[in-house]
Amino acid sequence: MGRVIRGQRKGHGSVFRSHTKHRKGAAKLRTLDFAERHGYIKGIVKEIIHDPGRGAPLARVVFRDPYRYRLRKELFVATEGMFTGQFVYCGKKASLAVGNCLPVGTMPEGTVVCAVEQKPGDGGKMAKASGNYATVVSHNVEARKTRLRLPSGAKKVILSACRGLVGIAAGGGRIDKPLLKAGRAYHKYKVKRNSWPCVRGVAMNPVEHPHGGGNHQHIGKPSTVRRDTPAGRKVGLIAARRTGRLRGGKKVVAGDKE
Repeated sequence: MGRVIRGQRKGHGSVFRSHTKHRKGAAKLRTLDFAERHGYIKGIVKEIIHDPGRGAPLARVVFRDPYRYRLRKELFVATEGMFTGQFVYCGKKASLAVGNCLPVGTMPEGTVVCAVEQKPGDGGKMAKASGNYATVVSHNVEARKTRLRLPSGAKKVILSACRGLVGIAAGGGRIDKPLLKAGRAYHKYKVKRNSWPCVRGVAMNPVEHPHGGGNHQHIGKPSTVRRDTPAGRKVGLIAARRTGRLRGGKKVVAGDKE
């Protein structure tokens, strides 16, 4: 009987909970209302702020409430080229300009978008990390669906009513500069969660990790494990479809329109 391994302890929470004390709030699109569904609404970018633990900057956008006499402050993921004092327009009839929010169904093919919704009205879930973007590949007008290429390269079909911000998420090129020293990695992960430094399993004792022990640092068994493996053994490549290096060119499926 071994010890409770790190992967199991993470599920318990405690010291592994994310550090949210200084975060600025959830970055979401406006709540989908009548103005956005049928026309557009104008907002102004008041400030662009840093959100601890997030690579992309956030934009605080102020809209006038269409139903009551008050202002509504929203936090958007800032797009590349956004500036304070800029007017942004949200809605079905908004123009195709960087920073504007409109349904992907109204965008021409090849448009670059970020903070795209998976379901209409969810506030934006995909392509929100710094420098990321999705590309509108094609539209199916009859089914009211749109095909996107995500930052991972995967293609995804979503409803054309899902909204997105036109442009690339700001803060790109962040990973081009190496961290260089441990102190920078320490501060990077300090505002995220307790996930650094990360000791390798083969460097541990057999009691602490399935890969531990032995006279040389080696795994000593297949690194792939089943999806239903018990928690104390579930380490390495979990339910891997394939392993090893990616070799050869990309296969283009016949009829797969880019």
